[in-house]
Amino acid sequence: MDSATLLYHLHAEGHELKALAIDYGQRHGKELEGAQRLANYLDVPFSKVDLASVAKLLQGSSQTDTTVDVPEGHYSDENMKLTVVPNRNMIMLAVAIGHAASLGYRNVAYGAHSGDHAIYPDCREEFASAMNTAALLCDWNKVNLIRPFIEMDKGDICILGNKLKVPWKDTWTCYKGLEKSCGKCGSCTERLEAFEKAGVTDPLHYA
Repeated sequence: MDSATLLYHLHAEGHELKALAIDYGQRHGKELEGAQRLANYLDVPFSKVDLASVAKLLQGSSQTDTTVDVPEGHYSDENMKLTVVPNRNMIMLAVAIGHAASLGYRNVAYGAHSGDHAIYPDCREEFASAMNTAALLCDWNKVNLIRPFIEMDKGDICILGNKLKVPWKDTWTCYKGLEKSCGKCGSCTERLEAFEKAGVTDPLHYA
């Protein structure tokens, strides 16, 4: 939902865009299929990077380690720390920043939001600010890291995405990555709360 809304938001503002999706061996790899469809709808060039082999180095997370069950409940619950992939956003952003620098692009955008702050250190403004500093120093072509949703929660993002007519049916949120969304993991719970706040019906079918 976050990256989808970000894509539609930047497109509506008239920016020249390239979409980048990263396969880091995540259990919920179905999100990559949705990313491709959304980029295609807007006729935005789309690339997918295969970093799946890095998953074996990022053990202990339910998203990259199949021996760890995906916890169910709310993001405020302590067990949700099992969904943290060590250094995930720094790894992905480093690839995106390198790609942008090589193309002469001036910005990389990502959809971190305030709802993730409690559980994911690499979604906080402190991290994003430090990463932006690094991006400006790492190459002769300076790249800025923009994060327009950093102070918004997922409900606010859902409200914005609805105004932008984001096709929610083509977004994937569930951390379990099964045939249908589970409706019980932290990610599904937050999604359902977001739709409730926005007063919008979620078109996904839940198990």
